[in-house]
Amino acid sequence: MPTTQRFDVAAAFGVKAPRGLEIEGYADETHPKVPPVQPYVFRQGLNAVLAFLRDAGGDALLLTGPTGAGKTSLIRQVAARLYWPVQEVTCHGRMEFADLLGGFQLTQGETRFVHGPLAVAAREGHLLILNEIDLMDPAELAGLNDIVEGAPLVIAQNGGEVIRPHRKFRVIATGNSAGAGDSTGLYQGVLRQNLAFLDRFRVLQVSYPDPESELSLLDQLVPDLPTEIARKLIVVANEVRRLFLGESGSGAGTALDSAGELTLTLSTRTLVRWARLTVTFKGAPNPLAYALEQALTARAAAEERTAIHRIAADVLGPLWSGQP
Repeated sequence: MPTTQRFDVAAAFGVKAPRGLEIEGYADETHPKVPPVQPYVFRQGLNAVLAFLRDAGGDALLLTGPTGAGKTSLIRQVAARLYWPVQEVTCHGRMEFADLLGGFQLTQGETRFVHGPLAVAAREGHLLILNEIDLMDPAELAGLNDIVEGAPLVIAQNGGEVIRPHRKFRVIATGNSAGAGDSTGLYQGVLRQNLAFLDRFRVLQVSYPDPESELSLLDQLVPDLPTEIARKLIVVANEVRRLFLGESGSGAGTALDSAGELTLTLSTRTLVRWARLTVTFKGAPNPLAYALEQALTARAAAEERTAIHRIAADVLGPLWSGQP
């Protein structure tokens, strides 16, 4: 049985928390399935995630929100600081429930049953992260219903093996929709999920970080980028996101309010990429524009590329065409 230990929430996550507030995690930080600790600014949703880890109460957890908002990274970095091993799977339209259970494989000349991520997580008390769960066939996902509620996992393919879920086993899913399908047309392949399956989930909406959180993240991940430029990149990112989400004018004073909605966004992931490339290409002509094109706009339609670059030029001013 893996050894557990208590973690002080304030110290583990670098957040303000009541004195003495703790959460149970694991003691083995060397476990190969514990995610590596990376710079991360904990924000929205941490309390909900910790409450779920303390006591799932027969629920799974679904994190939903726009692409690149940090849904999966939130769970990974919580797990990293609690030394909680993770079994992570990216779902797709051809995945079957049997893929999560495992199957027979030829190993050293013998055919043996190799347990899949669901079976291992349930047996060992790991987190099972199902990324892009709304891309998977809802009929296949129905196989998770009983195990989420604490029922034993029966693997018929392995002679009717019965796995009783470990008390620290948790099922966590991420998706760009909340299971009701994609009404925007931006996320190809998203499927409407079964209502009975969704009824087993707590739902946490994850949006993009606030500017100060992103500034702190850029400071940790791209320390060579001047703070003045980092702040302006974040303003650009939020203007692009506003148009992507179809929100009303923010009063930022750019010339893009009449440009209409965008079909791509400048996520936190892309923002970090833009910042890193800006530093990489700092000796090149127009490094901010060149970096933005590689980070995002090279895959945009011509009119959207023009619109995004115009936002950047408005916000960055002389920096846009000069050296940062």
